[in-house]
Amino acid sequence: MKKSRKYLQLFLSTFKLSAFTFGGGYVIIPLMRKQFVEKFHWIEEDEMLDLTAIAQSAPGPIAVNASILVGYRAGGVLGGIVTVLGTVLPPLIILSVISLFYAAFRSNQIINLLLKGMAAGVVAVIFDVVITMAKDIIGQKKLLSVLIMCGAFAANVLFNLNVVIIILVCGLIGGLQIWYTNRKEKKK
Repeated sequence: MKKSRKYLQLFLSTFKLSAFTFGGGYVIIPLMRKQFVEKFHWIEEDEMLDLTAIAQSAPGPIAVNASILVGYRAGGVLGGIVTVLGTVLPPLIILSVISLFYAAFRSNQIINLLLKGMAAGVVAVIFDVVITMAKDIIGQKKLLSVLIMCGAFAANVLFNLNVVIIILVCGLIGGLQIWYTNRKEKKK
């Protein structure tokens, strides 16, 4: 495939996903997975899971972070630039139009009902993402990964622990696990 065609596909894919997806990064991630893992086969399933974890931990919106990582993985630096443009342009355009007509939208009952309906749909899509990612982690049959996932959930829901602390602790545990595994393999 010609590089220019690949960059065009990257841009159009992320533009379309961003334009027709409401609810943020947790909603767009499974759609990116479907597009770039299942349809184009540019990224492996495990790699998409890793890119999602990195996108969540990096500062900034998860959708933008994920698009940069997917674009970079699929098309290098230019791929990252193209996908981030495809991701940020639709909300920029939509918000610009909405801001022009804000007073009319604010008091319109139909718009308010439409937004409530979209919120319910977002909850369903986020639930689907959680189930899909949990199945992947549990399917790997790595006890530590399952414990980290359950511990992070409990720390957030039950103890209302700051997400930044949870991410740092999970990163530290993951780093120690990699260090231990590498050390053990070097001794063999």
